Amino acid sequence: MILAAGRGERMRPLTDLTPKPLLEVRGRALIEYHIEALAAAGITELVINHGWLGKQIPQRLGDGSRYGVEIQYSAEPPDALETGGGIVQALPLLGGDPFIVVNGDIFTDYPFVELTTRKMKDLTPAHLVLVDNPLHHQEGDFVLQGERVTEYGGSGGNPQLTYSGIAIIHPSLFDGVALGRFPLAPLLFQAVDRGELSGEHYQGSWSDVGTPERLALL
Repeated sequence: MILAAGRGERMRPLTDLTPKPLLEVRGRALIEYHIEALAAAGITELVINHGWLGKQIPQRLGDGSRYGVEIQYSAEPPDALETGGGIVQALPLLGGDPFIVVNGDIFTDYPFVELTTRKMKDLTPAHLVLVDNPLHHQEGDFVLQGERVTEYGGSGGNPQLTYSGIAIIHPSLFDGVALGRFPLAPLLFQAVDRGELSGEHYQGSWSDVGTPERLALL
């Protein structure tokens, strides 16, 4: 699932007329880089949610056939359902097996094939790809010890890494969660508290394309 429904407030005015995942780097939309990388890893069944100016996304991408994939769309209101709510709404399209989640507004060379070969160890409901903290988020998000995510929010005083916006999630993470507008993060925090969240540290290319300045750098 590629998350592509957000408003992109920090990217204004660029997102006043264009959905953030359709902003271009060297003539290609951010989301197209993801689609092509996923296809190269053998992942050909995609779900994309859309909200703000959302009709532009299926108009641009179509059914995915020209990328060698099959795309289904999950339409949301213009103000979107946030990351957690967007995934819950799309669960009927995603099926009962673990699925990859990718934020549509990042840029990375992460090899998605790594996630296709990963088993959900110890029945963990989610596995996060973490990266070095960028300058605009130096406090990080999660503590990684081995392959276990053990802390969040800086509560333990240990060095943290930043969540990349890439994960593999089992639908059971959302057991008992009702459809609505809410972020994914609290569910991940609860999984950490239960000792059920795994992760890895990726040190390749990654950027959170959160501002016009960072887009220009790319």
